[in-house]
Amino acid sequence: MALLVSCQGPPSDDCERSCGNVSIPFPFGLTEKCAYNSSFLVSCNRSSSGDPKPTIMFNQTEVRYIYATRSEIEVMGGVAYDCYNTSGRVKNLTIVESYENNLFLISNKNKFAAIGCDTSALITWNNMDISSCMFDCKNGTGLTNGTGYCEMKIPEGMRALTIEVASLDNHTEVAQMNPCSYAFLVEEGKYNFSKTDLLDFGGQEMMMPRLLDWAIGNKTCDEVDKAADDFLCKGNSECVQEYAGPGYRCRCKQGYDGNPYIKDNCTNIDECKAGTHNCKGECIDIEGSYRCPCPNGRRGEYMKDKSTCTAKGSPIIQISVGTSVAGLLMLLLITWIYLEYKRRKSLNIREKFFEQNGGMILKKRISGDRGRRIQAELFKVNELQKVTDNYDKREVGTVFKGVLPDKREVAIKKFKIDQKQTIQVKQFINELIILSQVNHRNVVKLIGCCLETEVPSLVYEYVPNGTLFDHIHNECKSKAITWNKRLKIATETAGALSYLLYTATDPIIHRDVNPKNILLDDKYVAKVAYFGASKLIPMDQNEFATTVQGTQGYLDPEYSETRQLTEKSDVYSFGVVLVELLTGKKIVNEQNKTLVTKSFIASLENETLLLEVLDKNLQLNKVPQDIIQVSKLAQRCLRDKGRERPTMRQVALELEQILAASTNDKHPPVKITSNEAETKCFLDGASEDNEDDYYSIRPTPASSETV
Repeated sequence: MALLVSCQGPPSDDCERSCGNVSIPFPFGLTEKCAYNSSFLVSCNRSSSGDPKPTIMFNQTEVRYIYATRSEIEVMGGVAYDCYNTSGRVKNLTIVESYENNLFLISNKNKFAAIGCDTSALITWNNMDISSCMFDCKNGTGLTNGTGYCEMKIPEGMRALTIEVASLDNHTEVAQMNPCSYAFLVEEGKYNFSKTDLLDFGGQEMMMPRLLDWAIGNKTCDEVDKAADDFLCKGNSECVQEYAGPGYRCRCKQGYDGNPYIKDNCTNIDECKAGTHNCKGECIDIEGSYRCPCPNGRRGEYMKDKSTCTAKGSPIIQISVGTSVAGLLMLLLITWIYLEYKRRKSLNIREKFFEQNGGMILKKRISGDRGRRIQAELFKVNELQKVTDNYDKREVGTVFKGVLPDKREVAIKKFKIDQKQTIQVKQFINELIILSQVNHRNVVKLIGCCLETEVPSLVYEYVPNGTLFDHIHNECKSKAITWNKRLKIATETAGALSYLLYTATDPIIHRDVNPKNILLDDKYVAKVAYFGASKLIPMDQNEFATTVQGTQGYLDPEYSETRQLTEKSDVYSFGVVLVELLTGKKIVNEQNKTLVTKSFIASLENETLLLEVLDKNLQLNKVPQDIIQVSKLAQRCLRDKGRERPTMRQVALELEQILAASTNDKHPPVKITSNEAETKCFLDGASEDNEDDYYSIRPTPASSETV
């Protein structure tokens, strides 16, 4: 981006700083000499009728407000619509916007909203990530239980977006009550839904306010030359370190106010006059802050929430106090020397364990990307002992439940030490690094780790309802997990795997998708777990060689033969999980044979055969259409050749459509008997899960791979 002007502040005092009723603060300007550079130019459209209107981006975007203190700009954005009458569609508009070649980012203080009674609204950002709202007022479905309105948060870093609206049923029965569906991006708090909007939301030129983030240049605070003349955060202004870029932002230091992009414009705030001080008595303003002097000449600060004022005393008392203080200081010095000795000894032991548990591997990985994507708390051993009552709250195997000081429930997995410790340490660090970069509601969240003990630990969010394997193969639990729950679990799992492959910061192949690695919370929300065997996909490769790992029966046959790992490897494993959800049978039996998938595929020849292999606990008299659709999808996932399988994104979207269509499914839910013994079995029945499968970190075969 070429700079037209480079300066420390506004080039002159004669710059026009408003257009209509909108202020135009520096670094923005109405002319080249008044703006920081060409990217910050604002046009002022002065017509014969109405107030002048400021615009940016080739006069296409109207500006409502420019916030120099927050580095934000409020603009007006279009509304996508899809309208019908009794004859069919009459008009449709798709919104396409891009900020790829300028200084703006779409702020995550906006929300995506949709209005309608027969509506499918889709927002695509950065040309690949998709979120959607689908709802039907007539049947009471949708995210808002049929109120005709849906809204969702948007992520950070959006530079381009497409908003599309369509009808689920061509407005066949709702055209009179709701002739149009709408979708738009709007700033939080600037729009409140009213049911009257279903009939009359506004004209075709309807616009909604939204926020854009902006910054200076393309270098962050760490990269920019702060001594350069064109660096703007000067005087009482500071560079905002937490801004992720590109570019840097300025703000006034604590106790100052003004335009942080103009040198010496951040001036002292007089908290005493403004009434924003915390003094209990007199207030004295000082540069950047204020003082609250104690009455009667005493020392300290006399504030409302606390007072440090000291009482006056006689010389004898002062000498006594001084002597006592000197003795106390000597005692503290001796104590400090002793404690420092113990601290250094403890530090040496912790450093030894830190290196032994893969700390150096972790440091190399963090330094490789400057740690910007690895977000994991580092816990001390005494902290984990405290939250688990000294590891007294055992869940299963080496997993312990704990409650952090902020009330978050966590599961703490203590690592195992055996003869293959070197291989397990690589696996431990691999899972830590991969999960610390993932943020998805259907992927178990890694909170942190502890490396300073002989046995390292990983700290996860607590998922209370066990594994999907346990719910499928435990007789009592299997009766409670109805087909609708199984379909929802499959949809959420596919969405998580699709996210890992196509949306995560670095694409990830799980490599061990099976029901023992899918956890369920108390509302049967699926959480994909165990990433010890997972691999980050090299950005320049569609497939790459790797040592074969995974669980027998779920392993991609093409991967087993060629050792070429591709994104289709997880698709095959997920197809096996679908078969297990449908049949309720173990894929690998006691004789280590995997016949279930073959018999299932053979049963798809007719409905009678399919009904015979379906799980008896589903209590079906005939095969519903959604089960047939899922069965055929599983068949496509299980094709021997990876290129003939669908992608995980296609699998996730197809399951979402099947789930949405089956919302009004009429086949009855499974009834659970009230028999006391069976109820006890349901609540207390022993799991068939191996104790190490819960948040498990299992050893992998030795290989030449590096983590």
